[in-house]
Amino acid sequence: MNALLEILANPAFWEATLRTATPLLLGTLGVLLCERAGVLNLGIEGIMVAGAFAGWLAVYWGAPLWGGVFVAAAVGALLGLLHAWLTVGMALSQHVSGLGITMLATALSYFGYRVSFPKVNTPPTITPFADMAWLPIPILQHQSALTLLALLLVPLIAYVLYRTPAGLAIRMVGENPRAAEGQGVSVAATRTSAIVAGSALMGVAGAFLTLSAFNAFFFNMVNGRGWICVALVVFASWRPGKALLGALLFAFFDALQLRLQQSGDAWLPYQVYLMLPYVLSIVALIMVARKASYPQALMQPYRKGER
Repeated sequence: MNALLEILANPAFWEATLRTATPLLLGTLGVLLCERAGVLNLGIEGIMVAGAFAGWLAVYWGAPLWGGVFVAAAVGALLGLLHAWLTVGMALSQHVSGLGITMLATALSYFGYRVSFPKVNTPPTITPFADMAWLPIPILQHQSALTLLALLLVPLIAYVLYRTPAGLAIRMVGENPRAAEGQGVSVAATRTSAIVAGSALMGVAGAFLTLSAFNAFFFNMVNGRGWICVALVVFASWRPGKALLGALLFAFFDALQLRLQQSGDAWLPYQVYLMLPYVLSIVALIMVARKASYPQALMQPYRKGER
């Protein structure tokens, strides 16, 4: 108990929690945009890997850090466009398309790394984003600009979804695409735009790992974060504000288990601590998901003019 209190009283713990939550928040916002438009995007895991690799490689080859972020977003958007073509244009299975994109993007990223660095055993490094020591908010002073970007995107996306015609169109095609079509909204264009924008955020989520959290690319660095983002969208009931809460909750449990393992009072096998964030998140998900109101047209393909 003393070790737990010491952990919670340490500002570094809360800084680590926010840092851990950043890629989850970016990825969750990306999934949220796709699903609000009625399309499940299980390609997020591979898109995050591709964004992490492409952004890092661009910076390694001389691009500025924000240039690497742009490259990661562009790669994510391109993979999102592929997913949109398969699921919206051709009305194929969203599950199969998403899983296929995950395998494709992951394989291409690993292949690209091996081709670019055929004789390197230790991953080359770059200079990552610096901390924002100039900010007056203490918990943000040891974060990078990508964390601030993720936090600012929460109210921005909420505003777009609930206060703009574009957001209304996204929600309409996710709830009742036939009604949206009757109002002159292009279901295909709206869904495609949402998937591309959401996938770009997934690419930036991956880039955070290589351009901010770490300074290199290595295999398995995404480590299932994409699947966690898919679950967090359900926890968030498809709302940006709750997405922030869900990302912070999982990150809190993850940071806590790491510090409990490192403390001298850790008396349980380390596997128990590794399970802790997932078990507690599943419990929270079960409690919230029963009352979640999901988009009614989610995972339902739509062809113009069909009844």
